[in-house]
Amino acid sequence: MPFGWTVNPYRGCEMGCHYCFARYTHEFLGLGDPEAFERTIYVKEIDRDRLVTEFRRARRSGQTVALGTATDPYQPAEGRFDVTRRILEAAREVPGLRLSITTKSTLVTRDAGLLRTIADASEVAVNLSITTTDAALARRLEPRAPRPDLRFGAMRTLADSGVATRLFIMPILPGLTDDEANLRTLLAAARDAGAGEAESNVLFLRPGTRETFMRFLAIEFPRLVPEYERLYRGSAYARPDYVREVEQRVRRLAAEAGLSARRRADRPDQGAPRQLSLVW
Repeated sequence: MPFGWTVNPYRGCEMGCHYCFARYTHEFLGLGDPEAFERTIYVKEIDRDRLVTEFRRARRSGQTVALGTATDPYQPAEGRFDVTRRILEAAREVPGLRLSITTKSTLVTRDAGLLRTIADASEVAVNLSITTTDAALARRLEPRAPRPDLRFGAMRTLADSGVATRLFIMPILPGLTDDEANLRTLLAAARDAGAGEAESNVLFLRPGTRETFMRFLAIEFPRLVPEYERLYRGSAYARPDYVREVEQRVRRLAAEAGLSARRRADRPDQGAPRQLSLVW
C-alpha cells in the first residue's frame, strides 16, 4: 500500500459516488444494502491521548499517515461533528509526521490555517479528488460532492495558504472521463490552481462496488455496459492494454500541462497499513 497508517474519521460516506471502492466496508457492520454506505454514517469518537501516542509511533516509522482512504474526512457530517478537525489538532502536537489527506469537499478550506501550521513542522499534502470538469457529469457520478470548479477553488485556497496540493484523477472511468479533452482540462485547471502534481488510477471494480456501479451504468449509460463487460471480464481490474494506454495518455498530457504525474501504483510501498485507534 502507498501509505503505512490510515485514519478514517467516519464509517460510510455521504458523497454517494457510484464508483466508490469502499462500499463493501459496511458489510463488516452487517449492513448488506449497498445504499447503506451513503445513508448510514458512523461517527467515531477520539481518545486524544491514544491518538497522539499512535501519531508518535507513526512518526517513528517514517511512514505516511493517510486520512480519507475509505471515507471522505470532510463529508457533510464533518461540518457538524468536527472529528477530522480534532484529528488534525492532535497531529499538530506531533511534529515530523508525514500526512496525506484525500477529499472531494471544499470544507477542507476551513482548516487551511491549521494545515499550514502542521506543514511548518511536518510533511502535509491535500489530495483533491476530481474526475471531470463537466459539472453535469460529475453530478451524475458523484451526486452529493461539490462541483468540480468549487473543488479547484478549494485547491487554490490551500495552495495560496502554503499547503501542498495534488490532483487525484481517481478513478478514471472508461468511456466517461478517459478522453483527452477531459484529462487535458483537468490537468490544466490543477496547474492553474497551484497543484504540485497529479496522480491517477483507472477504475477498480471490486465486489460490492461492481454491482452498484454496473446497475448505475445500465440506467444512466446503457451503451457503455458491453464495453465495461469486455474491459472487466472476470476481474476487478480493467484489461492491462487499456490501462497502459490511459496511463501513457495521462503522462503525456501532464507533461504538456507542466505537471508531474504518477500512477497510484508508483507511490512507494510502505508496508502493511495499521488503522489508527478511534473509539466508535
